[in-house]
Amino acid sequence: MDTQSLARVVVLALGIVAGGWAAGQGFVRARLGDRFVTVKGISEREVTADLAIWPLRLVAADNDLARAQARMQSNVEEIFRFLARHRIDTAQVTLQSFEVVDAPANEYRAPGGSANRYIIRQAVVVRSDAPALVQAASQRVGELVNAGVVLSSGTEYGSGGPTYVFRGLNDLKPEMIAEATARAREAAERFAADSRTSLGGIRRGNQGVFEILPRDQAQGITEGSQIGKVVRVVTTVDYILR
Repeated sequence: MDTQSLARVVVLALGIVAGGWAAGQGFVRARLGDRFVTVKGISEREVTADLAIWPLRLVAADNDLARAQARMQSNVEEIFRFLARHRIDTAQVTLQSFEVVDAPANEYRAPGGSANRYIIRQAVVVRSDAPALVQAASQRVGELVNAGVVLSSGTEYGSGGPTYVFRGLNDLKPEMIAEATARAREAAERFAADSRTSLGGIRRGNQGVFEILPRDQAQGITEGSQIGKVVRVVTTVDYILR
């Protein structure tokens, strides 16, 4: 074999070896890229409701429609006096769902039902920016009963007590997401240190869903029934390990 032919063979062999080495390095990097750790970061804030919605359902019944209407009007006026007495702005009160039922005309009326022909129902809905005042008033609702106001137990507006709402979630989101993400990274750094690896970039991230929970969590207690609440977000992040 002459010198030029030998040189071409050597170059070809070196090319094969170099190509194999590069492919091997690519495989190793791909395998290292598959090494990752999944961590979670939690951020919580205690907040206070800034809106209260309180439906008061009234019922008045009589065999005479005019008397039933007069009784309902008297009940509504008594409720407005009650709310004003407890420092609730009556400008934030609306009347909704006025309904008159002619009992004998109701084909689904149960035998032995109401002795009164006419039954009037109406909802007085309080929407207040002062939840603490609404809560205090709701604890004195017995004053309405003592004044002769008949409250219905219907469920068309929920459980009947006030519902407390927190409207400031969007203002908290950026800070809480940043905090949850930072805590996730802290957890990943601890894991990397314990496993004697180094932390790479983010492989995948999930911001998570914001939850508003009751501050006092117990059976039967809902978030809407409490003025005090807890906002929580859990961020899930995959970090590459090197």
